[in-house]
Amino acid sequence: MKVATSIILARRKSLAELLENHHYLPLAEVCARLGISQATARRDLRVLVREKKITRTYGGALARFDATTASFADRRAVDHAIKARIAQKARRFIQPGATCFFDSGTTIFALAEALHREPIPGLRAVTNNLPVAEMLGRTGAEVHLLGGRFLQRQSILLGPGARRAAKLWKFDLLFLGAEGFSRAGIWASETEVALFQKVLIAQAKRVIVCAHSAKLGRETGHFLTPWTAKFQLVTDASPARRARQGLPV
Repeated sequence: MKVATSIILARRKSLAELLENHHYLPLAEVCARLGISQATARRDLRVLVREKKITRTYGGALARFDATTASFADRRAVDHAIKARIAQKARRFIQPGATCFFDSGTTIFALAEALHREPIPGLRAVTNNLPVAEMLGRTGAEVHLLGGRFLQRQSILLGPGARRAAKLWKFDLLFLGAEGFSRAGIWASETEVALFQKVLIAQAKRVIVCAHSAKLGRETGHFLTPWTAKFQLVTDASPARRARQGLPV
């Protein structure tokens, strides 16, 4: 039986909105949430890719990073109290005189806010996020902003220029945001972000992964790295929950 065009269009609109709200979903979850077959989901995803509303990834799909993803300002207000608690834990790793890179997520911005309240002497801060740079500048830290292509909604600088600039540095600590973290390791959703974060990881002596527990178990479009002794996970997920997932505790 032929499905009415209006029903198909409404379903695709719901799919686009679902991805905008969740940023990334695996194909199986798309099917479960919309009550459709994998074949139907794949057809709808192909159409939305042609319309430049989403980005297709292996095993799933995600919202367009540069267009539909919620802005940095919008995301800052979400779960602010949880992010502040994660930030307070992460701050304890910083020693006076350290050179640190601060990634672009809103949990990392909460860390910058924590440093504004309680500055650390002699901190040298490097970032590609404009709001993070501005907040850290208020702490008295020496702040360096990496160059690159400016993405307004995310308030970040990315691209080959940012990667080249990052390679000129060595970091005592990298405070890294993640789109997902699982037993396998750490994940990103967007190609340019993944390429940039891999450079940062290579340039850092130690990596502090600051991640909301809502991202636990998520495996998004780009695998960054497995867990090694170099990484420390700071999250609001309980030690017992992390242990059950095979994550660092």
